[in-house]
This record gives sequence, structure tokens and C-alpha cells, in this order.
Amino acid sequence: MTKAIYPGTFDPPTFGHLDIIERGSKVFDELIVAIGENPLKVPLFTVAERKKMLEQHTRHLKNVKVEAFTGMLVDYLQKQGTNIILRGIRTVSDFEEEFQRALTNRAIKSDIETVFIMTSEQYSFLNSRLIKEAVSLGGNVSKFVPPEVEKQLIAKLKKKTG
Repeated sequence: MTKAIYPGTFDPPTFGHLDIIERGSKVFDELIVAIGENPLKVPLFTVAERKKMLEQHTRHLKNVKVEAFTGMLVDYLQKQGTNIILRGIRTVSDFEEEFQRALTNRAIKSDIETVFIMTSEQYSFLNSRLIKEAVSLGGNVSKFVPPEVEKQLIAKLKKKTG
């Protein structure tokens, strides 16, 4: 049985994230979407909010589970009993960054394997930061995130900017 971990901040979850989850669920027997707490990032949504959004949009995938974790990804993989990381690739620059991460993870723990899935073309430009920026400026992001996520983004950013 193959189990993979798809880590990220998912702040907010986008159609690009959901595309990778959907496609990854067909490759692996079990896929854990792991919401990481990165001390170098200041997320808009709490871990609980992101977890709820992801669970809502992946509940139809019976082999997908959403969890949160802190600390090193390689330690979380070991705790989960797997050595496989799933990562989505949008662009060449994504590949370069993810390639460095994959090599670093393997340098830390030699049996770590990273599997890359190319995002679908219509999501290749999606970026959570740009989506938040568009919403903060009054833009329509309904093509990029599910309706419930868009509503929460608008409400959260409205509250933040007063």
C-alpha cells in the first residue's frame, strides 16, 4: 500500500491544490494533505479554517485525509510511516525550487522520495498570494477558488482591512 504526503500551507486552498489532490488520490492508495505551520509565513487563515476548507472539498475522495503538522516534514513522514512526498509543479521556477527541496529532504533522510505532478494547464498560474491580493483589491477570483473559499477570503480580508 502506497501512502504519500502532500504538504503545503494551503492559504487558501485553490483549484490548483484541489487538482493535485484529486490526481494524487488516483496515484496513491492513501494521500494525506498535510497543512504545515511554517514559522516564516504569516497565514491569513488559521490551521483549523484551512483544514475545514480542505476537508469540505476532498470528502468525496475516500483515500484522502487532511491533517495539520508542525516541525520538520521528514519527521512527519516518519510518524506517518511513509517516505513519499507529493508536490505539484506549475512552472519551471517551481520545479527548480521543489528540486532543491527534494534534494534537501533526501540529504536529511536518504530514503525520502518526492513525486511531482504537473498541475493542469488552467491552474498553472495560480498562486495563493496573488489570489489574496486580487481579493483585497476587489477582484473576482471565482475561477481560482471554490465559492465557499472566495466568500471566506472576502470576509477575512474585509475584517483585516477594517
